[in-house]
Amino acid sequence: MTKTIEYILMVDDDEDDQMLFKEALKQVNSLVKCEVAFNGAEALEKLKINPVPDIIFLDLNMPVMNGFECLRAIKKDQFLKDIPVIIFTTANDNVTIERSRKLGATAFFHKPIDFNNLLNKLQQLLTDSTSAAIKQSSSIPDFLI
Repeated sequence: MTKTIEYILMVDDDEDDQMLFKEALKQVNSLVKCEVAFNGAEALEKLKINPVPDIIFLDLNMPVMNGFECLRAIKKDQFLKDIPVIIFTTANDNVTIERSRKLGATAFFHKPIDFNNLLNKLQQLLTDSTSAAIKQSSSIPDFLI
């Protein structure tokens, strides 16, 4: 049985990226709720008090607590560790990609520059996720979205 994505937590300090993400998500599936946190520390606080999201989109470069620190904390928490975490960042180097995978990220999503690319990637991801495709991959090509 597959799980439909109903609630997403987006962790990103860039308000423009948040706006584009939410607009693309609305066009892909307007029923999906999207909560936003501006850094890793805020995300962990929201995860304590809000319902558990179906998926987390996590930027890496943020103030207070970066994405790597947040990912490490999520994967160490017994109640949060099974939430799929997709790295959503402008970084695109092999070291960052491999570190994300080793820390337990489900996938690595390089932030697209244009809206249509973001829309297409979200459409693909949310469609694939409802067919149980959101699993951590051990191979780099499958890890990249």
